[in-house]
Amino acid sequence: MKWKLTGRYLLSIVLVVVLVIIINLIIAIGMFIAQISFNVPIFKNHEISPEQFTRKFHQELVINPYEVIISEEGQKKLEEKNAWIQILDENGTEVYSYGAPANRKQKYTPADIIQMYKYKEVNAETVVYVGEEERNGRQYSYLIGIENRNLDRQFISYNNQDILRLFKIGFVIFLIDIFIALLIGYLFSKRLTQPLNTLIEGIKKLANHDFDHHTESRGLYKNVFYNLNYLSDQLKLSESERRKLDSMKEEWISNISHDIKTPLSSIQGYSEMIKDPDYNFSPEEIREYAGIIEAKSLYIKEVMEDLNLSTRLKNKELSLKKKEVNIVTLLRKIVIDLLNDPKYADRDIQFHVKEENIMAEVDEILLRRAINNLIYNAIVHNENDVKIEVSIERKEYTHIYIKDDGKGIQKKELERIFDRYYRGTNTGATHKGSGLGMAIAHDIIKAHDGQIMIQSEIGCGTTIEIQL
Repeated sequence: MKWKLTGRYLLSIVLVVVLVIIINLIIAIGMFIAQISFNVPIFKNHEISPEQFTRKFHQELVINPYEVIISEEGQKKLEEKNAWIQILDENGTEVYSYGAPANRKQKYTPADIIQMYKYKEVNAETVVYVGEEERNGRQYSYLIGIENRNLDRQFISYNNQDILRLFKIGFVIFLIDIFIALLIGYLFSKRLTQPLNTLIEGIKKLANHDFDHHTESRGLYKNVFYNLNYLSDQLKLSESERRKLDSMKEEWISNISHDIKTPLSSIQGYSEMIKDPDYNFSPEEIREYAGIIEAKSLYIKEVMEDLNLSTRLKNKELSLKKKEVNIVTLLRKIVIDLLNDPKYADRDIQFHVKEENIMAEVDEILLRRAINNLIYNAIVHNENDVKIEVSIERKEYTHIYIKDDGKGIQKKELERIFDRYYRGTNTGATHKGSGLGMAIAHDIIKAHDGQIMIQSEIGCGTTIEIQL
């Protein structure tokens, strides 16, 4: 994988360089063709070159048997070019000049003309060009000096063998440059791809549930490694929570299995006794045993209903049947029904209200179930003399309070009191059931877009607040 990344990176660099060169060549060729075809001044302007100007200037020479001069148009062209002219006969003697410098020669040998043409013999700002014209059987030469510091001309002499030798040396240098470029590219790509290899290895470890992998956050990929380390921490925390939840589930399944197994054993035992012909039970005994069987069956039914309701609430499959309900009346009925239950008739449950009519749009059956679960939780987790106060008041929202002065709940348990499958340390042998009561109450309030909060202190009691 490491070599593959490095190779791909080097290949990408080479392809980019080659692509840029090809594009530049295509653009240059296109521009050259455009200049030729449409006479567009891309590489050079429309103005003719000094050589072309000199070659065409013979058209401006006026030669007759008596004198040699230039036309007025030729004079204008020289002035526009900031140039001068000397016209020489076959012997190199000046026969005419226009604008020529005062210190010019009057007679030139062929060597003088060559020297003048090759080098700047006049001054550093003047370049001299040579032309010729033949008329009436006579040969004339003319020198045109153009004063322009931007003009320059260089003459190069070379040997073909030297060119070939330079090409060979250049090719060797080119190969050395390629090697150096590949070496630098390799080192650079290794510096870039090594963190990627580390990143890939880190992701592989996360995929294999190795969440202890941490990489120092630095360099170009600093933010990437920081987020990878953060993801590792979060996955590690999630894995820890998952294990805790799995442990709670296993413990809950064990508890619920035991809680269901006990009434099933009673149902089975009493049923076998009633069915056995060897026993002769009185009608009163049969009714007593039937009552026990009925009570155990109702208990199992309640557990199954809790499981079904919890699953539907968790998966948001339960549609609320809302209607306008007087919450004060609903709470009063709940408290009265609890006190009318022989099991809780001696409990101190008080109901406080400041106004008799507080309306809210709720699912009456589910809200009754939630309040029942919360009050029942306060009853079974405390001593028989616990004082429970249920109250309601209307502020910005409807606030329902369930307060007791019982044992209180430890802080570590308080954080998980509404978790599914969780049973606190205050749960005793008398409290058997699904262990979903508080979770169901929490989910019902949330389904009503409400909030449920709990505060508790060991030895001082617990207060649950519901906002609807």
